[in-house]
Amino acid sequence: MSKSKLEYIWLDGYMPTANLRSKTKVENDFSGKLEDCPIWSFDGSSTRQAEGGNSDCLLKPVSIFPDPDRKDGYLVMAEVLNADGTPHKTNSRNLIDDEDNDFWFGFEQEYFIMDTHTQLPLGFPVGGYPGPQGMYYCSVGGKNTHGRDIVEEHADLCIAAGLNFEGINQEVACGQWEFQLFAKGGKKAGDEIWVARYLLDRLTEKYGYYIEYHPKPVKGDWNGSGMHANFSNTTLRTCGSKEIYEKICEAFRPVTKEHIEVYGEFNDERLTGLHETAAIDDFSYGVADRGASIRIPIITVNNGWKGWLEDRRPASNGDPYRIAARIIKTVKSAKI
Repeated sequence: MSKSKLEYIWLDGYMPTANLRSKTKVENDFSGKLEDCPIWSFDGSSTRQAEGGNSDCLLKPVSIFPDPDRKDGYLVMAEVLNADGTPHKTNSRNLIDDEDNDFWFGFEQEYFIMDTHTQLPLGFPVGGYPGPQGMYYCSVGGKNTHGRDIVEEHADLCIAAGLNFEGINQEVACGQWEFQLFAKGGKKAGDEIWVARYLLDRLTEKYGYYIEYHPKPVKGDWNGSGMHANFSNTTLRTCGSKEIYEKICEAFRPVTKEHIEVYGEFNDERLTGLHETAAIDDFSYGVADRGASIRIPIITVNNGWKGWLEDRRPASNGDPYRIAARIIKTVKSAKI
Protein backbone atom coordinates (compact mmCIF):
# COMPACT_ATOMS: atom_id res chain seq x y z
CA MET A 1 0.00 0.00 0.00
CA SER A 2 1.51 3.33 -1.09
CA LYS A 3 0.86 6.59 0.70
CA SER A 4 0.70 10.05 -0.85
CA LYS A 5 0.81 13.47 0.79
CA LEU A 6 -1.83 15.86 -0.55
CA GLU A 7 -1.21 19.46 0.44
CA TYR A 8 -4.59 21.22 0.34
CA ILE A 9 -4.13 24.96 -0.29
CA TRP A 10 -6.83 27.59 0.12
CA LEU A 11 -7.43 31.30 0.74
CA ASP A 12 -8.50 32.47 4.18
CA GLY A 13 -11.08 35.09 5.11
CA TYR A 14 -8.81 38.02 5.90
CA MET A 15 -9.95 41.12 4.04
CA PRO A 16 -9.08 42.86 1.86
CA THR A 17 -5.90 40.77 1.53
CA ALA A 18 -6.36 37.01 1.77
CA ASN A 19 -3.59 34.73 3.02
CA LEU A 20 -2.63 31.26 1.90
CA ARG A 21 -3.41 28.38 4.26
CA SER A 22 -2.56 24.71 3.81
CA LYS A 23 -2.61 21.33 5.50
CA THR A 24 -1.64 17.80 4.53
CA LYS A 25 -3.93 14.84 3.93
CA VAL A 26 -2.33 11.40 3.60
CA GLU A 27 -4.14 9.14 1.11
CA ASN A 28 -3.61 5.45 0.36
CA ASP A 29 -2.93 4.34 -3.22
CA PHE A 30 -3.76 7.78 -4.64
CA SER A 31 -4.11 7.96 -8.43
CA GLY A 32 -2.76 11.48 -8.79
CA LYS A 33 -5.96 12.62 -10.51
CA LEU A 34 -8.03 15.62 -9.46
CA GLU A 35 -11.28 13.64 -9.53
CA ASP A 36 -9.87 11.32 -6.87
CA CYS A 37 -9.09 14.14 -4.42
CA PRO A 38 -11.76 14.00 -1.72
CA ILE A 39 -13.57 17.05 -0.42
CA TRP A 40 -12.04 17.90 2.96
CA SER A 41 -12.86 20.32 5.77
CA PHE A 42 -11.14 22.79 8.09
CA ASP A 43 -11.83 25.00 11.09
CA GLY A 44 -13.18 28.23 9.59
CA SER A 45 -13.27 29.93 12.97
CA SER A 46 -9.45 30.06 12.87
CA THR A 47 -9.33 31.69 9.42
CA ARG A 48 -12.10 34.32 9.74
CA GLN A 49 -14.44 32.17 7.67
CA ALA A 50 -16.83 30.83 10.34
CA GLU A 51 -18.00 31.20 13.92
CA GLY A 52 -16.78 28.83 16.62
CA GLY A 53 -20.21 27.31 17.19
CA ASN A 54 -20.54 26.25 13.55
CA SER A 55 -16.99 26.25 12.29
CA ASP A 56 -16.73 23.56 9.57
CA CYS A 57 -15.92 24.82 6.08
CA LEU A 58 -15.33 22.56 3.10
CA LEU A 59 -12.38 22.38 0.72
CA LYS A 60 -13.27 21.47 -2.86
CA PRO A 61 -10.20 20.52 -4.96
CA VAL A 62 -10.02 22.47 -8.23
CA SER A 63 -6.43 21.95 -9.47
CA ILE A 64 -3.69 19.46 -8.72
CA PHE A 65 0.07 19.56 -9.34
CA PRO A 66 2.93 17.25 -8.35
CA ASP A 67 4.77 18.62 -5.32
CA PRO A 68 8.44 18.70 -6.42
CA ASP A 69 9.73 19.18 -2.88
CA ARG A 70 7.99 16.24 -1.15
CA LYS A 71 8.24 12.53 -1.79
CA ASP A 72 4.92 11.21 -3.13
CA GLY A 73 3.46 14.68 -2.71
CA TYR A 74 0.81 16.71 -4.51
CA LEU A 75 -0.29 20.34 -4.35
CA VAL A 76 -4.09 20.60 -4.32
CA MET A 77 -5.58 24.05 -4.87
CA ALA A 78 -9.03 24.16 -3.30
CA GLU A 79 -12.07 26.43 -3.20
CA VAL A 80 -13.79 27.14 0.10
CA LEU A 81 -17.43 26.04 0.38
CA ASN A 82 -20.01 26.43 3.11
CA ALA A 83 -21.07 23.30 4.96
CA ASP A 84 -24.05 22.94 2.59
CA GLY A 85 -21.75 22.90 -0.45
CA THR A 86 -22.47 26.43 -1.70
CA PRO A 87 -19.56 28.80 -2.45
CA HIS A 88 -18.31 30.62 0.65
CA LYS A 89 -18.51 34.42 0.51
CA THR A 90 -14.68 34.52 0.47
CA ASN A 91 -14.54 32.21 -2.57
CA SER A 92 -13.25 34.70 -5.13
CA ARG A 93 -12.61 31.99 -7.72
CA ASN A 94 -16.37 31.55 -7.99
CA LEU A 95 -16.67 35.15 -9.28
CA ILE A 96 -15.00 34.35 -12.61
CA ASP A 97 -17.42 34.14 -15.58
CA ASP A 98 -15.25 32.34 -18.10
CA GLU A 99 -16.58 28.81 -18.48
CA ASP A 100 -15.25 28.40 -22.03
CA ASN A 101 -11.73 29.67 -21.11
CA ASP A 102 -11.88 32.22 -23.93
CA PHE A 103 -9.90 34.66 -21.79
CA TRP A 104 -6.15 34.10 -21.50
CA PHE A 105 -4.07 35.72 -18.77
CA GLY A 106 -0.39 36.33 -18.28
CA PHE A 107 0.37 37.65 -14.79
CA GLU A 108 3.67 39.34 -13.91
CA GLN A 109 4.16 38.84 -10.17
CA GLU A 110 6.56 41.33 -8.58
CA TYR A 111 7.76 40.99 -5.00
CA PHE A 112 10.53 41.90 -2.56
CA ILE A 113 12.70 39.30 -0.83
CA MET A 114 13.07 40.31 2.82
CA ASP A 115 15.67 39.25 5.38
CA THR A 116 13.85 37.99 8.49
CA HIS A 117 16.61 39.32 10.77
CA THR A 118 16.90 42.87 9.45
CA GLN A 119 13.29 43.14 8.17
CA LEU A 120 14.78 44.84 5.10
CA PRO A 121 14.90 43.88 1.42
CA LEU A 122 17.98 41.94 0.40
CA GLY A 123 20.83 44.33 -0.36
CA PHE A 124 19.61 47.04 2.03
CA PRO A 125 22.13 47.83 4.79
CA VAL A 126 20.86 48.29 8.34
CA GLY A 127 20.34 51.98 9.04
CA GLY A 128 20.85 53.10 5.46
CA TYR A 129 20.14 52.57 1.79
CA PRO A 130 21.93 50.86 -1.09
CA GLY A 131 22.80 52.73 -4.25
CA PRO A 132 19.90 54.40 -6.10
CA GLN A 133 17.75 52.63 -8.68
CA GLY A 134 19.21 52.14 -12.11
CA MET A 135 21.64 49.25 -11.84
CA TYR A 136 19.39 46.58 -10.30
CA TYR A 137 16.96 45.88 -13.14
CA CYS A 138 17.99 42.65 -14.94
CA SER A 139 21.42 42.98 -13.34
CA VAL A 140 24.15 40.38 -12.93
CA GLY A 141 26.86 40.19 -10.29
CA GLY A 142 27.04 40.32 -6.51
CA LYS A 143 27.14 44.11 -6.30
CA ASN A 144 23.62 44.67 -7.61
CA THR A 145 21.95 41.24 -7.68
CA HIS A 146 20.52 39.87 -4.45
CA GLY A 147 18.53 36.67 -3.94
CA ARG A 148 19.25 34.81 -7.16
CA ASP A 149 19.69 31.54 -5.26
CA ILE A 150 16.08 31.40 -4.01
CA VAL A 151 14.68 32.83 -7.24
CA GLU A 152 16.35 30.13 -9.35
CA GLU A 153 15.22 27.39 -6.98
CA HIS A 154 11.67 28.71 -7.06
CA ALA A 155 11.68 28.68 -10.86
CA ASP A 156 12.84 25.06 -10.87
CA LEU A 157 10.12 24.07 -8.40
CA CYS A 158 7.38 25.77 -10.44
CA ILE A 159 8.51 24.11 -13.67
CA ALA A 160 8.79 20.72 -11.97
CA ALA A 161 5.27 21.17 -10.59
CA GLY A 162 3.94 21.62 -14.12
CA LEU A 163 3.03 25.28 -13.81
CA ASN A 164 3.11 27.27 -17.05
CA PHE A 165 6.03 29.30 -15.73
CA GLU A 166 7.34 31.75 -18.32
CA GLY A 167 10.25 33.66 -16.83
CA ILE A 168 12.06 35.54 -14.06
CA ASN A 169 13.97 38.78 -13.79
CA GLN A 170 15.32 41.10 -11.14
CA GLU A 171 13.21 44.24 -10.98
CA VAL A 172 13.98 47.94 -10.70
CA ALA A 173 14.41 48.20 -6.93
CA CYS A 174 17.11 46.50 -4.89
CA GLY A 175 15.98 43.07 -3.69
CA GLN A 176 12.91 43.13 -5.95
CA TRP A 177 12.14 40.31 -8.40
CA GLU A 178 9.41 39.13 -10.74
CA PHE A 179 8.12 35.89 -12.20
CA GLN A 180 5.60 35.41 -15.00
CA LEU A 181 2.89 32.79 -15.53
CA PHE A 182 0.47 32.24 -18.42
CA ALA A 183 -2.75 30.23 -18.55
CA LYS A 184 -5.80 29.83 -20.74
CA GLY A 185 -8.78 30.61 -18.52
CA GLY A 186 -9.11 33.04 -15.63
CA LYS A 187 -9.62 30.31 -13.05
CA LYS A 188 -6.58 28.33 -14.16
CA ALA A 189 -4.45 31.48 -14.23
CA GLY A 190 -5.50 32.28 -10.67
CA ASP A 191 -4.81 28.72 -9.54
CA GLU A 192 -1.31 28.82 -10.95
CA ILE A 193 -0.40 32.19 -9.42
CA TRP A 194 -1.58 31.07 -5.98
CA VAL A 195 0.32 27.78 -6.20
CA ALA A 196 3.45 29.61 -7.38
CA ARG A 197 3.12 32.00 -4.45
CA TYR A 198 2.69 29.02 -2.13
CA LEU A 199 5.89 27.40 -3.42
CA LEU A 200 7.79 30.68 -3.03
CA ASP A 201 6.51 31.34 0.48
CA ARG A 202 7.25 27.79 1.59
CA LEU A 203 10.74 27.99 0.11
CA THR A 204 11.62 31.04 2.24
CA GLU A 205 11.31 28.92 5.37
CA LYS A 206 14.73 27.34 4.76
CA TYR A 207 16.46 30.54 3.66
CA GLY A 208 15.66 32.84 6.55
CA TYR A 209 13.76 35.14 4.19
CA TYR A 210 10.14 36.08 3.70
CA ILE A 211 8.30 37.50 0.70
CA GLU A 212 6.81 40.98 0.89
CA TYR A 213 3.83 41.44 -1.44
CA HIS A 214 2.99 44.95 -0.17
CA PRO A 215 2.89 47.18 -3.27
CA LYS A 216 5.11 49.86 -1.71
CA PRO A 217 7.21 48.39 1.12
CA VAL A 218 10.07 50.85 0.68
CA LYS A 219 8.96 54.47 0.72
CA GLY A 220 10.63 57.20 -1.32
CA ASP A 221 12.30 56.97 -4.70
CA TRP A 222 11.88 53.23 -5.13
CA ASN A 223 9.59 51.34 -7.49
CA GLY A 224 6.59 49.62 -5.97
CA SER A 225 5.48 46.09 -6.81
CA GLY A 226 2.63 45.24 -9.16
CA MET A 227 1.07 42.20 -10.74
CA HIS A 228 0.55 43.39 -14.30
CA ALA A 229 -2.33 41.53 -15.93
CA ASN A 230 -1.87 40.72 -19.61
CA PHE A 231 -5.14 39.53 -21.07
CA SER A 232 -6.86 38.63 -24.32
CA ASN A 233 -9.94 36.94 -25.67
CA THR A 234 -10.79 35.76 -29.18
CA THR A 235 -11.74 39.30 -30.21
CA LEU A 236 -8.45 40.82 -29.06
CA ARG A 237 -6.45 37.98 -30.56
CA THR A 238 -8.09 38.15 -33.99
CA CYS A 239 -9.93 41.42 -34.63
CA GLY A 240 -7.22 43.35 -36.49
CA SER A 241 -8.90 46.65 -35.60
CA LYS A 242 -7.51 49.67 -33.78
CA GLU A 243 -11.07 50.91 -33.30
CA ILE A 244 -12.15 47.73 -31.50
CA TYR A 245 -9.09 47.89 -29.25
CA GLU A 246 -9.93 51.47 -28.35
CA LYS A 247 -13.57 50.57 -27.69
CA ILE A 248 -12.50 47.81 -25.29
CA CYS A 249 -10.06 50.15 -23.54
CA GLU A 250 -12.77 52.80 -23.20
CA ALA A 251 -15.02 50.23 -21.48
CA PHE A 252 -12.57 50.37 -18.56
CA ARG A 253 -12.85 54.13 -18.10
CA PRO A 254 -16.29 54.38 -16.37
CA VAL A 255 -15.46 51.50 -13.99
CA THR A 256 -12.04 52.73 -12.87
CA LYS A 257 -13.14 52.73 -9.22
CA GLU A 258 -14.54 49.20 -9.42
CA HIS A 259 -11.22 47.91 -10.76
CA ILE A 260 -9.12 49.69 -8.15
CA GLU A 261 -11.32 48.23 -5.41
CA VAL A 262 -10.19 44.70 -6.29
CA TYR A 263 -6.66 45.44 -7.49
CA GLY A 264 -4.99 45.19 -4.09
CA GLU A 265 -4.66 46.87 -0.70
CA PHE A 266 -2.37 49.92 -0.31
CA ASN A 267 -2.26 50.37 -4.08
CA ASP A 268 -2.65 54.12 -3.60
CA GLU A 269 0.93 54.18 -2.29
CA ARG A 270 2.14 52.68 -5.58
CA LEU A 271 -0.13 54.25 -8.21
CA THR A 272 1.14 57.82 -7.93
CA GLY A 273 1.89 58.70 -11.54
CA LEU A 274 5.59 58.10 -10.84
CA HIS A 275 7.81 55.01 -11.11
CA GLU A 276 6.13 53.67 -14.25
CA THR A 277 2.56 53.97 -12.96
CA ALA A 278 -0.55 55.97 -13.75
CA ALA A 279 -2.17 57.91 -10.91
CA ILE A 280 -4.76 55.84 -9.08
CA ASP A 281 -7.71 58.15 -9.89
CA ASP A 282 -6.80 58.56 -13.55
CA PHE A 283 -7.48 56.29 -16.48
CA SER A 284 -5.41 56.22 -19.64
CA TYR A 285 -4.20 53.87 -22.31
CA GLY A 286 -1.52 54.07 -24.96
CA VAL A 287 0.75 52.11 -27.24
CA ALA A 288 3.93 50.99 -25.43
CA ASP A 289 3.12 53.41 -22.58
CA ARG A 290 4.23 52.03 -19.21
CA GLY A 291 2.92 55.14 -17.53
CA ALA A 292 -0.62 54.40 -18.67
CA SER A 293 -3.32 52.44 -16.86
CA ILE A 294 -3.52 50.04 -19.79
CA ARG A 295 -0.60 49.49 -22.15
CA ILE A 296 -1.23 48.39 -25.72
CA PRO A 297 1.88 46.32 -26.51
CA ILE A 298 3.81 47.35 -29.58
CA ILE A 299 3.83 43.69 -30.65
CA THR A 300 0.02 43.79 -30.79
CA VAL A 301 0.13 46.86 -33.05
CA ASN A 302 2.88 45.46 -35.27
CA ASN A 303 0.84 42.27 -35.61
CA GLY A 304 -2.01 44.23 -37.18
CA TRP A 305 -3.92 44.89 -33.96
CA LYS A 306 -4.08 41.22 -33.05
CA GLY A 307 -2.80 40.31 -29.60
CA TRP A 308 -3.46 41.39 -26.03
CA LEU A 309 -3.67 44.27 -23.56
CA GLU A 310 -1.81 44.86 -20.31
CA ASP A 311 -3.56 46.34 -17.28
CA ARG A 312 -0.67 47.75 -15.26
CA ARG A 313 -2.72 48.76 -12.21
CA PRO A 314 -3.09 45.52 -10.20
CA ALA A 315 -0.89 45.46 -7.10
CA SER A 316 1.50 42.67 -6.16
CA ASN A 317 -0.76 41.62 -3.27
CA GLY A 318 -3.90 41.47 -5.42
CA ASP A 319 -6.03 38.34 -5.70
CA PRO A 320 -5.67 37.07 -9.30
CA TYR A 321 -9.15 35.55 -9.15
CA ARG A 322 -10.77 38.91 -8.36
CA ILE A 323 -8.58 40.70 -10.90
CA ALA A 324 -9.44 38.24 -13.67
CA ALA A 325 -13.15 38.34 -12.78
CA ARG A 326 -13.28 42.14 -13.00
CA ILE A 327 -11.32 42.31 -16.28
CA ILE A 328 -13.55 39.67 -17.90
CA LYS A 329 -16.69 41.51 -16.81
CA THR A 330 -15.46 44.82 -18.22
CA VAL A 331 -14.30 43.41 -21.54
CA LYS A 332 -17.63 41.64 -21.99
CA SER A 333 -19.43 44.92 -21.30
CA ALA A 334 -17.87 46.44 -24.44
CA LYS A 335 -20.27 44.24 -26.48
CA ILE A 336 -18.07 44.00 -29.55
